[in-house]
Amino acid sequence: MKKIFYLLAILVVFTSCGEFQQALKSEDVKTKFDLGTKLFEAGKWSKANRLFAQIVPNYAGKPQAEKLMYMYSMTFYEMKDHLTAAYQLGRFEQRYPNSEKVEEASFLAAKSYYKVSPVYSKEQQETVEALEKLQLFVNKYPNSEYLPQANELIKELDYKLEKKAFEIAKQYNKIAYFESSDYEAAIKAFDNFLADFPGTSFREEAMFYRLDSAYKLAINSVKAKQQKRLDIGINYYNSFKKFYPDSEFMKEANKMDEEMKTALEQYNTKS
Repeated sequence: MKKIFYLLAILVVFTSCGEFQQALKSEDVKTKFDLGTKLFEAGKWSKANRLFAQIVPNYAGKPQAEKLMYMYSMTFYEMKDHLTAAYQLGRFEQRYPNSEKVEEASFLAAKSYYKVSPVYSKEQQETVEALEKLQLFVNKYPNSEYLPQANELIKELDYKLEKKAFEIAKQYNKIAYFESSDYEAAIKAFDNFLADFPGTSFREEAMFYRLDSAYKLAINSVKAKQQKRLDIGINYYNSFKKFYPDSEFMKEANKMDEEMKTALEQYNTKS
């Protein structure tokens, strides 16, 4: 009985493969359309895609064109060819703005851009583009069933940009040495970060490392610039203490403050 079952299964596979190969070689566009649709509905994305690719030009302006273009675009999405999917789904949205599938196509086009967004440590051009596409979707379809998912994707991409900007600023602090004035660059980077991402989850760390950069710059400054830099460093300390009095960094911050105030007293005594 098992042998009969396996033989039948093999026969079905060979029959379907033969049918696909015949359709692929056929010049009958309807045959390709019908089998492509059947394969699409069965989740055979690659085979459906190959058939659809052959007949897309033939259906331009015809009633079946909308369905064909939707299925053709979706095969790229399902095959995880995200850049092509984004392009084809975007074209579908432009060509068929009144389609019942347009909202889904618009969301999946934006999501396809999200799919190619790299890890935070790499260049984030695709992330920015994905954010723009998702925000356009949210603005265009504020009542969409896809809205919660779109907002989650936006939140994730925003965090990635925050993480990238924070790590860049932190890197300035870590590699800086006084002679190169890199601490000034670190302070500026943290100032920009805090301004660009006011609600960031990295705010506490950013304010501490900004203080750390200002402290190291001030303590090592030449006399002519030291008073101003010490004042700035102490102001950063006061801001950090105001917002994060119970921070795990508070002990280290207090030590910086004491050293800066001692240095300021010595400066004023000598002046």
